[in-house]
Amino acid sequence: MTTDGLGLVGGFLSQVRERPDATALLWNGEEISYRELYEEAGRQRDRLARLGLAPGEPVGVLATKSPIAIALVLACLLARRPFLLPSPALAPALLADLFAQAGCHRVITPEATDPGVVPNPEVTPQPLAPREAAEVSFMLTTSGSTSLPKIVPLGREAVNRFVAWAGPAFSIGPGSTVLNYAPLNFDLCLLDVWTTLAHGGRVVLVDPGLAARGGHLLDLLERHDVQVVQAVPMFYGLLLDAAQRRGATLPGVEHVMFSGDVIPDRTFAALPELFPKARIHNIYGCTETNDSFIHEVDTAAADAPPVPIGVPLPGVEALILDEHGEAVQGPGSGELYVSTPFQAAGYLDRTRHADKFTGHPLGLDDRRWFRTGDLVRRDAAGRLHLTGRSDHQVKVRGVAVNTAEVERVLLDHPAVLEAGVAAVPDPIEGRRLVAAVQSAPGSGLTTLTLRQHCARSLPRAAVPAKLHIVAEPLPKTATGKVDRKALDRLHELSTAKGRTS
Repeated sequence: MTTDGLGLVGGFLSQVRERPDATALLWNGEEISYRELYEEAGRQRDRLARLGLAPGEPVGVLATKSPIAIALVLACLLARRPFLLPSPALAPALLADLFAQAGCHRVITPEATDPGVVPNPEVTPQPLAPREAAEVSFMLTTSGSTSLPKIVPLGREAVNRFVAWAGPAFSIGPGSTVLNYAPLNFDLCLLDVWTTLAHGGRVVLVDPGLAARGGHLLDLLERHDVQVVQAVPMFYGLLLDAAQRRGATLPGVEHVMFSGDVIPDRTFAALPELFPKARIHNIYGCTETNDSFIHEVDTAAADAPPVPIGVPLPGVEALILDEHGEAVQGPGSGELYVSTPFQAAGYLDRTRHADKFTGHPLGLDDRRWFRTGDLVRRDAAGRLHLTGRSDHQVKVRGVAVNTAEVERVLLDHPAVLEAGVAAVPDPIEGRRLVAAVQSAPGSGLTTLTLRQHCARSLPRAAVPAKLHIVAEPLPKTATGKVDRKALDRLHELSTAKGRTS
């Protein structure tokens, strides 16, 4: 049975009709069938109806991942009710501002408990226009690493086009088992949760309370015979450590995808052995555009890191502009613009576009384009490689430095598991670089060794002025990325005297 043309909701409903007793979700040992999930979604839909919302009025959903949370999202989709799904880990004041900005007068939780958040009455709502409300499904948010997260409304047809591509691309269908690691508010869930349910597979949900336990993750993959795994690099680091302790491999996994951040060299090098029969993919995209590029790792040739982001997905157009604003034809470097069939039309707050959502930057077509801010290099084979971020370019002692490049060099050291770099104000130099790394257990890594490593690959101005080496994972934002704003406080986490300089 194919559901390619039915979209997310139509595909899910076809599974309920044709295969009601098939397993839809696996959660902490419990199996939830398609019928049971649909029935719970019906109860949640009744709750929505009792709220008395006006047509097209969005609802705020504050939900930590669970089967009932998925049922609540399905209820919104079935009712064609726009909903804002932010990270529940955000500060209450940020959540209050976001719900108010989206025009949500009501905020609900899956268990009908008090959400503990009231939309901020001092924030001016910027609700969807009636036509937009009829077309929007999910409203997700960006990471908000520098300010209030941006709200990204995803159109129903954009999501349906993505679901139609992702299912066949990774062989997701009846009988497939897909692991979901990401929180429910992540755009990664469009693939591992929503595409899977639209195509009749079963989703193994990782309990957020157990997500940092590598042994638990390995148990789930082995016990449930998972075939498809998509996750951020941190997941693979945790899984790798547990598998190496047990001497385990996962030959049943057929597709492995990593996305969302740079994968450490140590982790990347171990993937072919950990997943000996899997096709391994690097997927690039962002909340605004969804997945845009893909690179399949050549495990036989042992692709050398850093891994390319690859080539455009079907229907995706890519444009590279050099420093003079001219299009790069063939091999070359510059800033990346994309236009995808899966992208949002813009931010909810149009004043925050800041030239991110544009027409063709050279006026050559009438498509909607997105300025990614990523700096890339195209090689002779047409593959793209990330080289940095335009917003990571800083001046240190008058020298242009890309903090993403400094992070890459730090991650090249075999004893470094995670790295983060930030440029902080300095009264004398103007800006100085602060870096933090998580060291591998028992490595004996020192700041002197790390400085010497950086000096071999970076200009003097790009060697961090302050280095923190810690044993614990680095602090993360609500979206799971390294919180670079917290790096200058990491001396409090140092594990031994003299390890911070």
